[in-house]
Formats: sequence, structure tokens, C-alpha cells
Amino acid sequence: MRPPGHGETQPRLDDDRRPVVLVVLDGLGDRPVPELGDRTPAEAAHTPVLDALAARGASGWHLPFGWGRAPSSELAHWAVFGFGDVPFPGRAVLEALGAGVDVPAGVAVTHAALRTSSADADGRVWITGRVGRDDAEDAAALFTDVVDLAGTHGHRLVPLDRPGGRARSEAVLLLPGHADGGVTDSDPFFEDRHPWLRVLPVEGAAGAAPTAAALTELLVAARSALRAHPVNAARRARGAPALDVVTTKWSGALGPVPSFGEQVGVPGAAVTSTRLYRGLAALLGLRTRDLASVPDLAADLVARLDACRALLAEGAAFVHVHTKATDDAGHTKRPRAKLEAIEAADAGLADLLDLADEAVVAVTGDHATPSTGGVLHTGDPTPLVVAGPGVRPDTVTAFGEAPAHAGWYGALAARDLLPLLLGHANRPAFLGHRPTPRRTLALPDDPPPMPDPG
Repeated sequence: MRPPGHGETQPRLDDDRRPVVLVVLDGLGDRPVPELGDRTPAEAAHTPVLDALAARGASGWHLPFGWGRAPSSELAHWAVFGFGDVPFPGRAVLEALGAGVDVPAGVAVTHAALRTSSADADGRVWITGRVGRDDAEDAAALFTDVVDLAGTHGHRLVPLDRPGGRARSEAVLLLPGHADGGVTDSDPFFEDRHPWLRVLPVEGAAGAAPTAAALTELLVAARSALRAHPVNAARRARGAPALDVVTTKWSGALGPVPSFGEQVGVPGAAVTSTRLYRGLAALLGLRTRDLASVPDLAADLVARLDACRALLAEGAAFVHVHTKATDDAGHTKRPRAKLEAIEAADAGLADLLDLADEAVVAVTGDHATPSTGGVLHTGDPTPLVVAGPGVRPDTVTAFGEAPAHAGWYGALAARDLLPLLLGHANRPAFLGHRPTPRRTLALPDDPPPMPDPG
């Protein structure tokens, strides 16, 4: 212990603050599967690394927004990163930033995609598919004309490249002159249940009616132009479905957003691979290492943890490491594919056992992606394990939803995850102490100093 200062009776506190590493296995949570002995993929998987972390640390359930509420990745991460009380700008803004598109503040932005469709006798348009791998040339020609059409309406449509050289089918649409992006999706998501949807202002978006009207006008005009386009005429002639509708989703607008350092109080970083997380990092001012994903998930995560160590060496106090492979496996609706993805992830996370000697490390998911049934995401729990210096072990010795239920953390909301980890890292915000104008989640690293007049 350091000796007391002049006139003090208590010893000075040692600085034993630790960094935090959060590994998110996207869509990790699941439901019991009969073919896996009524276990979830995480419960049935062989996960010696994650089991060892569980034995060394403490466990619980991550329920981002409570039972029954099915989170999206972007909203779960927004809350996990400590921004639950900050208005979310919309995923389209993040996708645009992650693609390097300049997004002016106060301009409505949405995500647009070229799709196939079929109209029924009641005049409803049903989405029947998307751009395929063999549609690249057709999609490029169609998108060129939609870009021009958007321009005649005073908007800006920026096509986005897809990973692996796949056919271009997505874009971000900026609507200058329209500041409120609070409008509904025209993309039905659940294509066998809902048709192409009408764009309407969301509740509470007082200025979004003109945005909804302008977007509707453009989408209707694009539908007419695409149906009459020679490229689609040729597709129909050869028996291919026409790419004849544009859907939109994730609308919003960029407003004032504090940086991660301002909101949390410590420097943050992220190991990214997709537009969404590149955009989130750009918006929040996170230092990044962007690594293209590789098919070998174990090797992919080894590389990501190496990048994580480099970011820690550069001074990051919080590093986010993410993989989408577990979520992708869940969406296949093949439980064993997800089990195998979790086992591969476990092998790639072996370095966490050493990292937990010097940092607080946590592994969890951002939501549940059931590998069975007719749902995308659900509000089912996802396992959480935390290990590191100062983390008192509980009685849990295995990873998975059922073992984690007995853990000390109980059910943890997304907004409570980062304060928990920062507390373990000896960085808790001392309630009642106000070193910065914004109430940060951690004891801030660099509050503004008073100048010395000399």
C-alpha cells in the first residue's frame, strides 16, 4: 500500500485498474433442441476453453431487453456499449459510415435493397427473393438507373459492395432536405407473412411525414421503372424472376452522439469485420483493427484476439471482439451447424485463458438466434461468463444456458453489462463524484485538469 499523504490517515489507493475484453458470439443464445437431447447448441457443444473460463470466473444470463423482447444486433450493442439512454441514429447510418459514405448530420438515411416480387389479386406486392450470385450484371445495370432516378427526386443513392465479390444489391439512400428519418420499414423481413410495407412516420417522429411521403414517391416510381426495364424484360423471357422492387429499412438520421470516451470514460477499441461494426466504431470514436473474416472460425478468432492484444498495448481500456459466424449458423436452422460453430469458436478463444490473468474478459451473445423454429431472433437468454483478476468464482464449471442459470449474476440486462465489467476491472464510477460534465460509466481516465496559473 502507498503511504498516506500529508495530513491524511488513510493509505493512498494503488492504481490496479485493468482493461476489459468483451467477446460477442453473435446470436449465441438458442432454445432446447430435441435432436441435441433437449439441449441448446451451447449446452451440447464441447467447449473446454469456455468451461475453464466458467470454472475460473462467474456466470449468468444475458437478457438484453428482458424476456420475450427479440433484440437486433445493433440495438443490443448500442445498449451494451453504454448508450441505452442516447437516441439511436438508425442502423442505416451505421451501415453508411461503415462503408465510408459521408453522412451529413440532420439528413434522413435509409438502407435500400433490390428484390424480386410477386403481386397478388388484391394489389399487394410480396417479396419473393433477393439478388443471386449469378445476377451481378443485371443488378448493376438496374441499380445504375435507380441511382439516376433517385437523383431526379433530389436524393442520393449510394450502392454498397457486398463481401466476397457477390452481386451488388444493397445501397444507402440519403434524402437531403428531410431531417427526420423516423419512418417505418418497407422491407417486410417476414416475407411469407407480410407484403411490401407502406412507409409511415413512426410514433413520436413529428417531422417524419414529409420523409415518408418522399420515400414512398421514390419507391413507387422505382417499382414502375424496374418493371418496365429491358433488363427485367430479358430476365422474364428466360424464366428468371424480375428484380423489380426496392425495399427500405433501418431508417434514421445522424444527430449528436457522444464519443465512447465521453460516455464511458475510458478509451475503447474494436476488432471489426463488417460494415455495421465499422460504422459503430467510427461513430463512437473507437480505435479499430478491421480483419476480413476467414472460413476457419478458430483461426479467425485467434487472429482477432491477436489484434485485441495489439489494441490493449496501444492503450485501449475496453476492446470489443465480435464474430457473426454463430449467428449465421443459427439462421441455417441446422442445430448441429451452430453446435459446430460454437465448438470452433471455443478452440479459437484459447488465448482468453492467459488474457484473463491480466484483464477482465467476458464472453456472451448479443441475442438468441434459435436454430429451430420460424423465428429470427428471440428474447431467450444467452450465456455469460466473466473471468479475470478480482472476479470471484461461483459454482458454475461449464458453459451454456443451463449451467449459467446457476451463476451469481442472474439475469443481466444489456445496459448493466459494461458497468459490471468495469467494476470488476477496478474502474467503477464513484457515484456522487462528478469529475466530468457527463456522468460516465467508469471512473474517467482523463478528466479535464484545472490550469495552473503559475
